[in-house]
Amino acid sequence: MSAATQGLKSGSHLERVFRSGAFAVTAELGPAKSADVKAIVKKCSYLKGRVDAANITDNQTAIVRLSSIAGGVLALQQGVEPVIQMTCRDRNRIAMQSDILGAYALGLRNLLCLTGDHQRFGNHPTAKNVFDLDSVQLVQMVRNMRDEKRFLCGEEIRNTPKAPVVEPRMFIGAAANPFGDPFPFRAVRLGKKVRAGADFVQTQCIFDMERFRVWMQQVRDLGLPERVFIMAGVTPLKSAGMARYMRDQVPGLRVPDEVVQRMEGAGDPAEEGLRICVEQIEEFRQMPGLAGVHIMAIEAEQKVPEIVERGGLLPRPQVDGDESVAAG
Repeated sequence: MSAATQGLKSGSHLERVFRSGAFAVTAELGPAKSADVKAIVKKCSYLKGRVDAANITDNQTAIVRLSSIAGGVLALQQGVEPVIQMTCRDRNRIAMQSDILGAYALGLRNLLCLTGDHQRFGNHPTAKNVFDLDSVQLVQMVRNMRDEKRFLCGEEIRNTPKAPVVEPRMFIGAAANPFGDPFPFRAVRLGKKVRAGADFVQTQCIFDMERFRVWMQQVRDLGLPERVFIMAGVTPLKSAGMARYMRDQVPGLRVPDEVVQRMEGAGDPAEEGLRICVEQIEEFRQMPGLAGVHIMAIEAEQKVPEIVERGGLLPRPQVDGDESVAAG
């Protein structure tokens, strides 16, 4: 049975988990800085059965890596449903629409739309960026390709007048940063992405729980949880140095001094970082308006099984109507 006849937007497993009412779990999977397939296979072994889908990053931190679409296909072959990321930094609207069609043709059904880290932070700082569209416009373009069956130029997605329309039925994701300034407009910006067509949202990693609670209240006041599935982002800290670096050097993040002090005073900082992460997940599971958690274990995907287990997120649900997305 097709996604359309069931009232689903894509038919992906992630969408089905959300619509079942289960608390969804995704994790981040960073492809290798080479054509190494084994790296994807190894990381998938940590995530399979522990998450509902895995984000395949798109040249994260503006560093050249295996493409997110290729990584998504490899993950799918390993039994891990991918969420492919697409940034506005590296493609114009022609390349984006072409890649979206190609990704769908290869069996990929989840797409996260991002602006992308500026290239000056990566390993090609003199590269020319594109930014033909911003992330809100990208969300809207994908929504129109799926729901209106039209390219951004207005042309119908069809080979010939008599050919069937095969539109890319993607489950559309967007990112949200609850901590950027000016703070009062962060929930408003999320509302723009929801109106543009976002189906689910993953937030930046959260350490300032007090500020996040305020943001979530603003989000609820706007009625956004009734229109989009919101996932809270978590990152397990590995050391006090990592906590200080994220507090002092990473724009858009807020790491309270008490979190840094807690890491500094820990006999086993890595264990303390995991404990903080699990405490957050336990609160998120009870927080009104949240539909899931997104685990960003930076180059430490092997920690995800422990986080998921200690966070009470196992077993993952097997939802009605699941089918092989690769079958199209």
